[in-house]
Amino acid sequence: MKTTDAVKGLGALAQETRLDIFKLLVRKGSSGMAAGQLSEHFEMPAATMSFHLKELSNAGLIVSRRESRSIIYSANYAHMQTLINFLLENCCVDNGGKC
Repeated sequence: MKTTDAVKGLGALAQETRLDIFKLLVRKGSSGMAAGQLSEHFEMPAATMSFHLKELSNAGLIVSRRESRSIIYSANYAHMQTLINFLLENCCVDNGGKC
């Protein structure tokens, strides 16, 4: 992962509402949630939710799929794991690898 991609992902999560949305989608698993359900859950207008979902999507943290008339959002676990690995790649190297 490039540092710029990590900054983009961490930047998207550095906002309280987006972090809460992402954590909920992580809990929901691959089934995800429809945009309307997310708006209802967080009691926010659809346009505001759309803005947050776009930011998370642009950072690669979530993916979407169409099911009938709904857009379903779910966490992008592969990207999340890549980001975590990036943060840990030099863990304890200055301590002989002992954490």
